[in-house]
Amino acid sequence: MNEPAFITEALASKHDRSSFTCGVEPLDRYFQQQATQDIRRRIASCFVMVEKATGAVAGYYTISATSLLLTDLPEAQAKRLPRHPLVPAVLLGRLAVATTYQGRHLGAALVADAVERAARADIAAFAIVVDPKDGEARRFYARFGFFELFGNERRLCVPIESILRFLK
Repeated sequence: MNEPAFITEALASKHDRSSFTCGVEPLDRYFQQQATQDIRRRIASCFVMVEKATGAVAGYYTISATSLLLTDLPEAQAKRLPRHPLVPAVLLGRLAVATTYQGRHLGAALVADAVERAARADIAAFAIVVDPKDGEARRFYARFGFFELFGNERRLCVPIESILRFLK
């Protein structure tokens, strides 16, 4: 059995963030300058995918708690949930793959890791939520079953239960 070439772990001081570039300046700047501050302030958790052979950061994502309005979900989803106004969710806030590693499906592996991490968490969440930055990102998330919320076309979500089935 082949040893995986990459591992995903919590961002730590041992990870070199200074040379990371994914080709999207705000994502690079966030990772290089802001991520550790958000971790310290408990605003977001950041996880990095590291190439085992080199220790290089191949990609990263952030997750944090959020909620959805029950009325923003499709009726088929909403009718299965308690009639509370808010539904707990996990925000997949930022996701980036370094330019030297793009085209190797690492973005999909990062999404899978985030979903599995959310599903294993001790605190419950119904869905994963994303705010894609552009049409390409929307299409990327749509491949995993993310759908548009009512009244908020900029936000997509997918029930954790659904995406876990998709990823298997």
